[in-house]
Amino acid sequence: MAAPPGVPGSTLNVLEEALGVGLTDAGDPACAVAAEGAYYLEQVTITEASEDDYEYEEIPDDNFSIPEGEEDLAKAIQMVQEQATDTHILEEKTDLPSKHVAPEVIEDFLCNILMRMGMTRTLDCFQSEWYEFIQKGVTEVRDVGNVPDVYTQNMLLETENKNLKKDLKHYKQAADKAREDLLKIQKERDFHRMHHKRTVQEKNKLINDLKGLKLHYASYEPTIRVLHEKHHTLLKQKMLTSLQRDRAVKQISRIQATSMYAVSGCSNSVPEIRAIPGREKENAPEGPTQNDLHETREQDKYKTKMKNKMDSKFPTAMQPNPNLYFCKENNRPAKFDYKLNNIFRLHSLPVSCIAIHPRKDILVSCGEDHIWKLVGLPKGNVLLTGCSHTDWLSNCCFHPSGNKLATASGDTTVKLWDLSKGNCILTFEGHGHAVWSCTWHTCGDFVASSSLDTTSKIWDVNSERCRCTLYGHTDSVNSIEFFPYSNTLLTGSADKSLSLWDARTGKCEQTLYGHMHSINDATFAPRGHIIASCDSCGVTKLWDFRKLLPIVSIDTGPSPGNEVNFDSSGRVLAQASGNGVIHLLDLKSGAIHKLMGHENEAHTVVFSHDGESLFSGGSDGTVRKWS
Repeated sequence: MAAPPGVPGSTLNVLEEALGVGLTDAGDPACAVAAEGAYYLEQVTITEASEDDYEYEEIPDDNFSIPEGEEDLAKAIQMVQEQATDTHILEEKTDLPSKHVAPEVIEDFLCNILMRMGMTRTLDCFQSEWYEFIQKGVTEVRDVGNVPDVYTQNMLLETENKNLKKDLKHYKQAADKAREDLLKIQKERDFHRMHHKRTVQEKNKLINDLKGLKLHYASYEPTIRVLHEKHHTLLKQKMLTSLQRDRAVKQISRIQATSMYAVSGCSNSVPEIRAIPGREKENAPEGPTQNDLHETREQDKYKTKMKNKMDSKFPTAMQPNPNLYFCKENNRPAKFDYKLNNIFRLHSLPVSCIAIHPRKDILVSCGEDHIWKLVGLPKGNVLLTGCSHTDWLSNCCFHPSGNKLATASGDTTVKLWDLSKGNCILTFEGHGHAVWSCTWHTCGDFVASSSLDTTSKIWDVNSERCRCTLYGHTDSVNSIEFFPYSNTLLTGSADKSLSLWDARTGKCEQTLYGHMHSINDATFAPRGHIIASCDSCGVTKLWDFRKLLPIVSIDTGPSPGNEVNFDSSGRVLAQASGNGVIHLLDLKSGAIHKLMGHENEAHTVVFSHDGESLFSGGSDGTVRKWS
């Protein structure tokens, strides 16, 4: 279609770009050249006689117009000024500029791709050729252009996709590991469930077996009772038989002597005896055997009278306890930093007891090898050995003067030894079972012993007999000790109780309960105001002797506590434990210190008089010195 007359060509090109329609012929070279050139706007005047068939859209006039008849110059000027002010305000209103994202250059795009793929040699070749072309002028940077946004966006999406794949892989690995852990936990749960069921079954089986054993034991109790009665009857018969045997032996010896005298030709005058009614037996002639029996009876009566005359008396006016003043004057700090100093190998079997001489640097150790040894300190040389017992020794105690020693043994006897000569001077027999412990009275005239036969006995050293037997405990009496400078006895028993006795009357004055297991040992503090006891489960209890109430309970178990002893100040308590540990309890602060040195069980522990050393005996037959 030809251009309309009166309209220039450049103007038509501008309208074509503005309206998006082709008003000129596409094949015209001039128009093509004009289309490729620069475009600009130009004012065009279209006359009413134009033959253009284009239908122009009527644009409504939004300008404010002043109605006819109200035209005023001042109002018009004011309205124009207001419009100018509004336009200025709108022009001043600015928005925050958005962040301009610079498009990525093709050169950087390619370099990033090669770096991401690890193609370093290709990257070096590309950069060398690229900069070579730029220097030669073959390639210009502005002609290359930028990478379209879609490629950049694709690369970003691809990177994000890779990251998401990596995360997915990690999540899968975590899920697999969690699945394996879950299966493992389920297997462990099933195993523990089966183990619990099996344990419950075994427990029920053991309960049933225990009930059956109790019933079985109950069925044997009448038989055991009958056997005990038979045993006692047989013992009595044995004793009577032995007496009859001794009488028969004496009669035989007397008859033999009479026959020999008759054979030698000696004539004996036979006295004439008158028979008086009712006195045939009294006036009957007595032979040599009967005379011997009468003499024996008279001697027994004489010995009994002599023993009764020689019975010692319990002291009534006791001197005050010197430990009270010693503890008040002793202000030195308590010692806990003991170190293993020496080991004395004295016995071939376990050491059961250690006693310190009251005045000299000497100790006595008793063992289960039937002997006791007197040891000099500090070298540990053996000064004396006693070996008269026929079974293991359980306990020993020095006489207050230090010149005698009392030992208790499993052979049911208590023996007294003269340390100046080293021989046994007296043996007390009377217990029915093993003797566990022995102790001297402060006056030195009495020895008390406790036994497995549930009794305790008080022996008179001067009359050499048992003055009193203490009945009251229902199980083995494992410990006995005289209260310092008094007539009060303390006993600890396997029936879980402590008892206080009056040695003069043999009566139980007070019983202390609190232990849940068998009591192995009990002792007084030097001042006498505190009692310490330990049981077979490692529990040590302190009791107020004046109020007869428990003070504190210390659990060092589950290993048993075999023996407890105070130091000379009464502020430190030592306990020998079944696991080989010596526990030191600070009575002021309540702290517990441990001495580790025994390889096996520790049976006994004792402090030196000055408190600078500590001695302990173990099941390996050794005595260990700590200082």
